[in-house]
Amino acid sequence: MADNKLAVEVVYALPEEQTLLSVMVEDGATVKDVILQSTILQEYPDLNIDSLTVGLFGKATKMTQVVREKDRVEIYRPLIADPKEVRKRKAAEGKKLKKGGADASENKVIQ
Repeated sequence: MADNKLAVEVVYALPEEQTLLSVMVEDGATVKDVILQSTILQEYPDLNIDSLTVGLFGKATKMTQVVREKDRVEIYRPLIADPKEVRKRKAAEGKKLKKGGADASENKVIQ
């Protein structure tokens, strides 16, 4: 019978560096357990375990989610800008360009 250990990964990415750690955890371990057992909090002391946003393979999850063999626990950084607001702003800028084009005073009439 196996020793009830699971191999999982913890990943955290900053714009200039990415960290991927392999961790062996007990069967039944949660996302929080995996993070605490890894060295990620020592490597990035600014991370606060109580306020992290996490996911498994790109899908947001809770700290209480039980992990499975070969899961990848992802620690997400806060968004700098709301993607919906960015799209709205870009769409509004695009509409301005389409409607007006050149300034009316720049139009020349050729007869």
